[in-house]
Amino acid sequence: MFCFFSKLRQLLAFPLFLWILPSCSSHAADFNIVGKEMSRLLENGHYARLPWNEQLSERFLQEYLTSLDPFKLYFLKSDIEEFEQKYGTSMTARLRRADFLPVATEIFERYRQRVSERVKDAKRILAEEEFDFTLDESITTDREEMPWFEDEREAEQQWRLRLKEDLLGETLRREQIAKRAREQGKENPLKDEVSPQKKIERRYDRPLRFAREADEEDIANYFLSAVARSYDPHSEYLSFRELEQFKIGVSNELVGIGAMLKAEDDGATKIDGIVNNGPADKQGDLQLGDRVIAVDSLNSGDWVDIMFMSLDKVVEMIRGEEGTTVALKVEPADGADGETRVITIDRELVTMKDGLASGEIYELLVGEKPVKMGLMRLPSFYFDYEDRSKRVSVDVEKILRRMMKEKIDGLLIDLRGNGGGSLEEVRRLTGFFVGRGPVVQIKATNGHIDSLNSDYRKPIYSGPMVVMVDKGSASASEILAGALQDYNRAVIIGEDSTYGKGTVQQPMDIGRFMPFLADRERAGYVKMTIQKFYRVSGDSTQKKGVVPDIILPSANEVLEVGEAHQDYALAFDKIRRAADFKPFLSQNLFIPLLRERSEKRRAKNQEFRYLRNDIKRIEERLRKNRSSLNRKVRLEEIEENNQRRKRRNAERVKRFGEIAKQDAKSLKIRRLTLDDLSAETLQLVDREKDLERHMRRAENKLADLDDTPEWPSGIDASRREALAVLSDLVDAVRDSKLAGTLVKP
Repeated sequence: MFCFFSKLRQLLAFPLFLWILPSCSSHAADFNIVGKEMSRLLENGHYARLPWNEQLSERFLQEYLTSLDPFKLYFLKSDIEEFEQKYGTSMTARLRRADFLPVATEIFERYRQRVSERVKDAKRILAEEEFDFTLDESITTDREEMPWFEDEREAEQQWRLRLKEDLLGETLRREQIAKRAREQGKENPLKDEVSPQKKIERRYDRPLRFAREADEEDIANYFLSAVARSYDPHSEYLSFRELEQFKIGVSNELVGIGAMLKAEDDGATKIDGIVNNGPADKQGDLQLGDRVIAVDSLNSGDWVDIMFMSLDKVVEMIRGEEGTTVALKVEPADGADGETRVITIDRELVTMKDGLASGEIYELLVGEKPVKMGLMRLPSFYFDYEDRSKRVSVDVEKILRRMMKEKIDGLLIDLRGNGGGSLEEVRRLTGFFVGRGPVVQIKATNGHIDSLNSDYRKPIYSGPMVVMVDKGSASASEILAGALQDYNRAVIIGEDSTYGKGTVQQPMDIGRFMPFLADRERAGYVKMTIQKFYRVSGDSTQKKGVVPDIILPSANEVLEVGEAHQDYALAFDKIRRAADFKPFLSQNLFIPLLRERSEKRRAKNQEFRYLRNDIKRIEERLRKNRSSLNRKVRLEEIEENNQRRKRRNAERVKRFGEIAKQDAKSLKIRRLTLDDLSAETLQLVDREKDLERHMRRAENKLADLDDTPEWPSGIDASRREALAVLSDLVDAVRDSKLAGTLVKP
């Protein structure tokens, strides 16, 4: 189900922006005026400069309808046709005259009605129908490209199939979990679960509560977000409720209780993690696995039932101002059924250390030659706009200088899953490796091009480098990877391309542009695309991303992951090469040699063979886009998967055992986090203990049934190959220096 929390994940996924203004305060705004001012900002300031006409109006309406019902499960075709006929060409005019909210509300009321009807019918069907799982029926797996339901009859038919799929899938899942628990001599973790029918019924209570309780701010949020996204995928309206989450996403800090929350199917919110030495940890009463059922945000006696409330709203209620107190009504994990207790916790500033830059030192014995490799993990290009000492470039510089003190021979930077962040941070950080010169080019709507340069006279680190990327590497990550590739400064390795986001956003406080007497409280922001960025070579990353020098196989090759698959994505283009761009000599990267050696290793690597076979199966499944509702057919599919898993795991146990023996002889890994910088001797990594170094997590009994062997030393196939490529590069550079053939720039 599409909800505000999924919207937050979208808007935080790939930020690249220039600055953020402070948030607003607490009363409702006139959202009609908010919409008028936001649309004016988009019309005059967005990079695309779209004509404000009837075609754009139709796009606004379609995006709003799709955002409410992305899988086409609720609205009827007649609903869509009615709204298109009444409002399809008038939304731009309504925004301009500050009159969009009545239409947005009317459409949302129809959505509310349809959700209530569908959920009511779903509960009736689950209660009354005896499903026959011997029939040769099937269901469309992905409905995004399907038409809207023709009428109520088709809606009920399709929901019946959907519920049948839900019930069959949940029943088979439980059977397989119970079977695996028996095979492993463990207790079935689902033995106390409610019936499959009841669990599926509850699954729809959360979207039902959202639809029923959505207020004017929620409706305005959905519609204005649809308007912004109609320009490009990264323009977004940020409601007051989302501003704090946005700031947390770019600073890795929040004011709250220091707990990770998880929405449960039965409506409660589970405590899934507790930050070590955070407010909840220090207070001591809240425990992992406790279930929160009500919240009193100010500890004033004003309790709010949060059962089936969307997770982002629960989070909003628990967070607040530093020094204030929140009260939670919880069902203790170790208590009797129905037992509740009240826990009060004072809010504090919490740093999410798992999201900060960190490193490791790999001490390898390659043949008889000792080699030290530095690994740098960058989860994001974070920064704190109020405290410039808290930013990723500052942290990376500290870790990098300690690595150099440890005399590393090569450096591996892991950008996998790094969705971006601050443009200023990536500009500064790139200079650590290339020295003075252009880092990225920025093009405005009027065609003016600026070059952002590093101000470092010479690099901090000039040794061999490899950078790992994947489809989750976006925005600022692509600037760093692209610049290092253009400068011939590093070998890029990873999936067939990065995400492909080549645009820059600027958050703007809408309240600052509203009329003087207008109520501007909680007006929100518009995060608007105002520029495109280009590599110093002149290439754009837009849609195409950064293509690695050495490509590793990945399932993402066949999935619709990346900018090119997003609606309304801006076009790819090129500009001139940056002035003063002077790359290093490409010969010194030895890419043909490294690529050849990597290909030979991967051809022999069983893990990459498994992956290539998996890719073929995924392609076939996506092509069919159908799932059988016949129990016998599904059991055959499950048995085939189980046998494949068992064969692979038996092979892995043997192979991983040999790798572990080799690691024990030739590899030591030392931890280098920001907390370790001043240590006289870096400590050896302990994967199990280090996993909960910053946050304790609730036991996951389902995950404990996963019998797939863990990678020795915590190094997966892709990272092992990246380290092998780096080792090859170190060897090639060392041999060339000894032979006097390394070419100086």
